[in-house]
Amino acid sequence: MENNRIKHIIIMTVAVIGSGSWATALVKVLCNHVQQINWYIREPEIRESVAMYGNNCLYMSSIQLETENMQIFDDADEAVRQSDMLLFVVPAAFLKDTIGGIAVQFTDKIVFSAIKGIVPGENITIGEYFNQRFNLPFDRFGVVSGPTHAEEVALERLSYLTVACMEREIAELMAEQLSCRYIRTVISTDIYGIEYAGIIKNIVALCAGVAHGLGYGDNFTAVLVSNGFAEMKRFIEQSYPAERTAELSAYLGDLLVTCYSQFSRNRTFGTMIGKGYSVKSTQLEMNMIAEGYYATACMYEINKRYNIDLPIITAVYNMLYENASPAAEMRLLSEKFK
Repeated sequence: MENNRIKHIIIMTVAVIGSGSWATALVKVLCNHVQQINWYIREPEIRESVAMYGNNCLYMSSIQLETENMQIFDDADEAVRQSDMLLFVVPAAFLKDTIGGIAVQFTDKIVFSAIKGIVPGENITIGEYFNQRFNLPFDRFGVVSGPTHAEEVALERLSYLTVACMEREIAELMAEQLSCRYIRTVISTDIYGIEYAGIIKNIVALCAGVAHGLGYGDNFTAVLVSNGFAEMKRFIEQSYPAERTAELSAYLGDLLVTCYSQFSRNRTFGTMIGKGYSVKSTQLEMNMIAEGYYATACMYEINKRYNIDLPIITAVYNMLYENASPAAEMRLLSEKFK
């Protein structure tokens, strides 16, 4: 496909699938450049709020959205049908339900994922799922990654996004749509490494939260995060060797912000586990999805194929799925750190 055709497609219509905090923040950013946004919103109260008041009444209500060039959909299939580029921003655990009824073929679409999770039950990345479910070529799939939290984007604090696609021209064109006064963009072709970095960093952040909930201090957390980065790097490099610099922001930076930020859902989830909450009560109390919970079970199963040394992921799995004592698991884990 010619580059001019790619540019024409992206600039014309973009569908955003999802209506949570991160989806709302990305819609705000896209409003700066995109001529037409087709936004699929599942919740009727959010659809009404956006249409009438230009804000999301349930998530990030402080964000005022430009709705002149926006069409709101209650049907994901129709939003996809009328769009040339698709941006998926739903929790990985709900992806299959969200797009299960979509009949439109994706082969003539460009698809980006801003989902930092893995498809439960399938144990595959978002890119692999779209490839298998919709026969989407990998060179028409891209990833939008951090390090970013929706709350700081809403406040227009300077943030960096990494946009990855095997076809660099497609990544560059998506980056153009996301660049603005408070968003800088970085280009990559490493969709595999960036997807798995986004998955693993949530598990490490959850573990950092457990440590915080148990009363461990900053000194220990620094060691945990350092070992978490080594674990992330070890899995990515051994499972899919490629030219990449794991110390860049899409890998290390995203890990750091998720482990330390007050906005981190995964750290919050872990903190509650460390303080003695059960998994079920934590999920009910948070009322938000912590991707690290689902990612832990998926990564534990995936690693059975590779047998890579992943002590943090194993410890978190034991705490969340084997009812192991968080205090005991953290003591055992601390003995393995370097």
